Amino acid sequence: MSVTTGPTVGRAGRPEKRRAIVRGARRVFALEGYSRASIERIAADAEVSTRTIYNHFSDKAELFTTVIEDSATAVAEAQEGLIREYLDPVVESGDLDGLVRFGRRWAASAQDAEEHFALMGHVSAEAHFIPPEAIRVWQQAGPSRVEQEMSTRFARLAELGLIHAPDPHRAAAHFMLLVGSAVAQDSLNGAVPLPKAEVDQIADAGVEAFLRAYRAED
Repeated sequence: MSVTTGPTVGRAGRPEKRRAIVRGARRVFALEGYSRASIERIAADAEVSTRTIYNHFSDKAELFTTVIEDSATAVAEAQEGLIREYLDPVVESGDLDGLVRFGRRWAASAQDAEEHFALMGHVSAEAHFIPPEAIRVWQQAGPSRVEQEMSTRFARLAELGLIHAPDPHRAAAHFMLLVGSAVAQDSLNGAVPLPKAEVDQIADAGVEAFLRAYRAED
């Protein structure tokens, strides 16, 4: 049973307070993880009282779910922008060389949201302790949404006969693992940023491996 320290009328109340709480909670969760983070620590970081937090959120689980959805949505929107900017021209032109430009920008984006990817690191490490609803919300707001956007482009490339991808969703997952996840891993989720030349090298190798697996035979 959740313990609250004040009335819940603030749930729909002051938006600026709610935003401050979510920002503070994201910083604390990214630094300490879900299990170690306390409402008191989050309140101190957000410069609000614990009562104010409970006026907006019933417990830590609800706050974490909100934080992870908010963070995943922001990153997904940025990644969808990259897909439109870099991958759509590849589909329109049919020039697979454009995947190198897309891959480099995609790889660089793995270092653009250090706090988010640090949060994701904790999700992986603490999966057994994190509320299942939070993981479901994260998947829907972030990875699944982005994978769907990318897979529609790969499906079109397959229709054009440029790649062999019977399962475009799997192709999208492979591309993200080969290009973005490699940079996130080597940079410790952005905590130790890699030089651009190294990011480009990782991206190029990832794209090369992807094309070896998926490029259609002449």
